[in-house]
Amino acid sequence: MRIAVIGAGVIGLTTALRLQEKGFEVTVVTADDPGSTTSSVAAAVWYPVGMEDSSRVANWSALTFAEFTRQASDQVPGVTMRRTRMLAQRPDADPAVPWWGAVVPDLRRLEPSELGPAYSSGWQFTAPTVDMPVYLPWLLGRFLDAGGNLVRQRLNSLHQVHAWKPDAVVNASGLGAHRLCGDHAMQPIRGQLVLVRNPGLRDSLRVQDDPAGYTYVHPRDTDVVLGGTFDQGSWDTTADPATARAILARCTAHVPELRGAEIIGHPVGLRPARQGGVRLQVDTYSLPGTRVVHNYGHGGAGVTLGWGCADTAAALVTPAA
Repeated sequence: MRIAVIGAGVIGLTTALRLQEKGFEVTVVTADDPGSTTSSVAAAVWYPVGMEDSSRVANWSALTFAEFTRQASDQVPGVTMRRTRMLAQRPDADPAVPWWGAVVPDLRRLEPSELGPAYSSGWQFTAPTVDMPVYLPWLLGRFLDAGGNLVRQRLNSLHQVHAWKPDAVVNASGLGAHRLCGDHAMQPIRGQLVLVRNPGLRDSLRVQDDPAGYTYVHPRDTDVVLGGTFDQGSWDTTADPATARAILARCTAHVPELRGAEIIGHPVGLRPARQGGVRLQVDTYSLPGTRVVHNYGHGGAGVTLGWGCADTAAALVTPAA
């Protein structure tokens, strides 16, 4: 059975690998080199940011957490389990575990003495961190080594996939779904980052409600991802110097060890968000006679949901699955 997967970001490549594991012949069609996709600039720390509290999101998150935990244990390039501290200035009146917390084995509430004077509540947990410039080539290498076919071509409609005579299609085109299938619920959420040389940090920090702006500090082996912005509806991929200075200032205020760290990049990415949430469903109308499975609209949670969504998408490709 021949399958065409549209898109070579983390959603497309993980889905392609799951389909190969089922014995399918898979072609990935992509407008951009995998190293140039939105996934390539993602901070890529497991956390269901911007996702609704639902059983399907919780399940996808859990499956992905488990897969990354296994990969980290197997020393897959770019995958690391890191301690994360999440701080909030507004009091957390609910003592119960957050809806995503059941997935995280070592989740614990921070004690008041661990919060600092500016914060009222917080959590600590260990979560997967993925260095996407390292991990994406590993995914692509696995796909190609298993006999996968990568085609670089920009599609203007779903009908163009007929050129590869697929028996089924998985649409993992992200923001491209706006054009390919007329999904006007798709919208970009612009994220600007600052990359600095890692001065020796090991733990991630996420500040939920910093009045100065969207704030996180995510170390990787050689650099640290500082964020960020959450600009809904913006298609601008040019880094703004004033925004960069503000990101650096508020991250340094939270993590003084960043002072004087060498700046090595100002990446900007467009998160493929969708009003109404992830679209992961079968479509029997867009390409009559060819089964289409849509798998897009993950916003800033593509890495968090990716392997779980890939499992579901691969199961939906065949009606009997």
